[in-house]
Amino acid sequence: MLFPTKHDHPDQTVIALSGTMIKYLSRYRVVEYDALFAHCQSKNKKVDYLFSPAISLLFLLGLVRYLPKSDSFEWVKA
Repeated sequence: MLFPTKHDHPDQTVIALSGTMIKYLSRYRVVEYDALFAHCQSKNKKVDYLFSPAISLLFLLGLVRYLPKSDSFEWVKA
């Protein structure tokens, strides 16, 4: 799922959506869940099944932190 094949559309992969998230989060630093989802949906209409794996990838890489009290994601400088 992380590695796209030659049959996948380049904009509809976990890596591409993670890149979109990185750009948005690095600009605003702290973003609410709904705002991040809406931004990703404006860039890619098929974001429903890619959102969770993409944010999980960023979390596992240590690039984002979830803030449960505000239901937000915080950009962590690498």
